[in-house]
Amino acid sequence: MYRLIRSILFLFEPEKAHHISMNTLSVVIKIPIVKSIIQKLFTPKTNFKKIGGLKFRNIIGLGAGFDKNAKYLHELDSLGFGFVEIGTVTPLPQGGNEKPRLFRLKKDKALINRMGFNNAGVKQVKSNIIKWRNKYPESDLVVGGNIGKNKLTSNEDAWKDYVICFKALYDVVDYFVVNVSSPNTPGLRELQEKESLKKIITCLQQEREKFSDKKHIFLKVAPDLSLQQTDDIIDLSHEVKLDGLIIANTTISRAGLLTGKSILDSIGNGGLSGNPLNKISEDMLEYISSKISKEVILISSGGIFTAEDVRSRIKNGASLVQIWTSFIYEGPGILRKIS
Repeated sequence: MYRLIRSILFLFEPEKAHHISMNTLSVVIKIPIVKSIIQKLFTPKTNFKKIGGLKFRNIIGLGAGFDKNAKYLHELDSLGFGFVEIGTVTPLPQGGNEKPRLFRLKKDKALINRMGFNNAGVKQVKSNIIKWRNKYPESDLVVGGNIGKNKLTSNEDAWKDYVICFKALYDVVDYFVVNVSSPNTPGLRELQEKESLKKIITCLQQEREKFSDKKHIFLKVAPDLSLQQTDDIIDLSHEVKLDGLIIANTTISRAGLLTGKSILDSIGNGGLSGNPLNKISEDMLEYISSKISKEVILISSGGIFTAEDVRSRIKNGASLVQIWTSFIYEGPGILRKIS
């Protein structure tokens, strides 16, 4: 069934298809019997895991970038995700990069995006989460807040943007993710250097001390880091007692793709996600897991399509996994298939 739906959706450009599919789901689940059927078809069996003080109904989450503005939490909750990461959220609204900025690589089961942190701004995102929590207080969906800086904010002042988002969202999300690894905001990846990262993380940790509940702070890393940069992040994790890492963001590499060079050249820059990221992200997970403290929680993301992928990530040190591109190609049935 989803193959037919996908073939129709793939007639539209990717961003439009995303809005059509999610807005359609929003409408149909308002019909109780339809919602019940969808949950019966797609929701995996509950298998609660307590990780880092949070209770996850299953270990499969949806990565940031899918629900940037926390508009579809009820819909994603109904499909059975264990957790959903909203954002990336910035202090001020921003439109992101020029369209087209999202591209399918069907032969590779991959996507290239250069979205550029398009979002409605932290004030609106917070309002959306509050509305959802008030309307569905019984939900056990874990919600993470992925935070970033506005494009026009200098790297020197970047820490201020992260603090603004952190303070604004603290009461409405369950954990935080510092995103300095997107390739689509000019200069952002420079913040992955050890001293820049240390400033951002320690500023957030200082803010956290003002709250009674100590919510976890994760760092999302790029798969394109050098060995030295990766070791620096491992050292920093120990130095500042970082709660966890998400491994990994999209890659700027185009190695080994089935999609032709002429098509890739016409698409241009952007972060690659999906099946080609499978080995890259798993190798990075394995390396970091072998060197980092066992107290640091690892979430694996990138190229996860099958139950075997999940088993392998857990074997290599991950406590949780995130999907994104595979959800587009395989549909909501992937949750039950791999859980």
